[in-house]
Amino acid sequence: MFKQKKQQRITKMNQNRKKVKSFEDLLQTCKKSSDFKSFTLTENHRFIIHYLGTMIKQEILHDEILPHTKKPEIRTLFDLKQVMPVEETEVTSDVAKIEEALMTGHVLVQVEGNHLEVLLIPAATVEARSIAAPEIEFSVVGPKEAFVETIDVNLNLIRGRMATPNLIVDEVVLGDLSKTRVAILHVEGITSKENVHTVTQRIKDIHYDQMVDSSFLMQMIADNSNSPFPQMIDTERPDRVSSLLAEGKVAIVVDGSPHVLTAPTTFVEFFSAFEDYFIGWPLASIFRLIRLGAVIFSVLSTAVYVAVVTYHYEMIPTRLLDTLVTSRSGIPFPPIVEAILLELVIELLREAGARLPTKIGQTIGIVGGIVIGTAAVDAGLTSSILLIIVALTALASFTTPVYQMSNTIRLIRFPFILFAQWLGLFGVAMCSAFFLAHLLTLTSLGRPYLSPIYPLRFRDFKDAFILLPVNALKNRPLSLRTQKKQRFKPNRPHQKRGDIED
Repeated sequence: MFKQKKQQRITKMNQNRKKVKSFEDLLQTCKKSSDFKSFTLTENHRFIIHYLGTMIKQEILHDEILPHTKKPEIRTLFDLKQVMPVEETEVTSDVAKIEEALMTGHVLVQVEGNHLEVLLIPAATVEARSIAAPEIEFSVVGPKEAFVETIDVNLNLIRGRMATPNLIVDEVVLGDLSKTRVAILHVEGITSKENVHTVTQRIKDIHYDQMVDSSFLMQMIADNSNSPFPQMIDTERPDRVSSLLAEGKVAIVVDGSPHVLTAPTTFVEFFSAFEDYFIGWPLASIFRLIRLGAVIFSVLSTAVYVAVVTYHYEMIPTRLLDTLVTSRSGIPFPPIVEAILLELVIELLREAGARLPTKIGQTIGIVGGIVIGTAAVDAGLTSSILLIIVALTALASFTTPVYQMSNTIRLIRFPFILFAQWLGLFGVAMCSAFFLAHLLTLTSLGRPYLSPIYPLRFRDFKDAFILLPVNALKNRPLSLRTQKKQRFKPNRPHQKRGDIED
């Protein structure tokens, strides 16, 4: 038994040894790619250069590296490192580090005959699109900058709005294949250490081969990945991220993604647009209430129609009942089939408009909706009243400022419709109870998702369903458990006329 276990350990060690690449094995693998370049300098035959042509900036290679390798007094890698006008050069024999450097845009310099040590010289080229206005979270007033796909540019946009050394950036690398850089941001002295530790631990525990976008990361570190409700805010606005960091939240920036994650968050935050803080609190409060009312209407209107028409005719006023009967006369389908078909048509038009090019998508959405809706009513396949309700339902769902929550609203309408067909208005109430129970148990980084409604915190209502003046927002939300509770000391200036000295 002992010999068998010993033999298994030896076999495992041999397998691990086979997995370790040598530098020559790395070169043989890279030579299979057409963009891998390797040559020996013809002047003195001392240095061998290796690099990936698609990953480095050629100007750095020809202007900063090659001229120094041709000098006769440069004989070793350490001599070359001393004269190299490029920062973060390193001489190493670690094959894993050499492989990572080659894949991230480094030039490898090797002395002919020495296969142990290699000089790593950073020469990466960064291709990035220019900073443009936000497309999803567009606002009429306020800044007009949006994140791009390059993590360094995104960090620059955030630091440009938070000129403090207390903004801490902790960077990790995820993905065995993609080697994606992920930055975790928080403000030291404000953000709860527990929240920072929770985010950092969850990210470091991820073992995945490729990290394409921040949405992948959000699904992996969410408290409940099976919930249709998003538990983190996904934003493309640097001003919003900097504001949330100052509030005491944690931000996650993923290289290759133009969206930044912030957590913890609450349910009511998904219905507040960042533009609310630019237009004054009375208008912002009215707009927030309109959005909440629109969301409730979007979720319940079609379901209530199905329930009332199917079970509760006595609730309809007599004059409206006559109109409804006239509208439904000759319709061959029951209300549930009629409602599901129209909802699916709306979703088809929405998906077609989103997937097609912008100009074609707008045309398909407008013309398709008009033509299909008119044809369906004229053909007697649906009632005009339900068509109006479904159209208003779709329109109301677009008022949600955060796109992720808008998708959730689109999804949860269908369970309400099915429950309405099953049990009428009681079914609608039962479905509402199910979703409310789910929201009550939902958390974001362990913080209550329905705060400040549950647990009830009256102090946090100042920036929830309504928005109070800026002078009233002196304290950070209690749900964040921040180290520094107060944002500023209220000191309202007295409005007095100053005396003019002669």
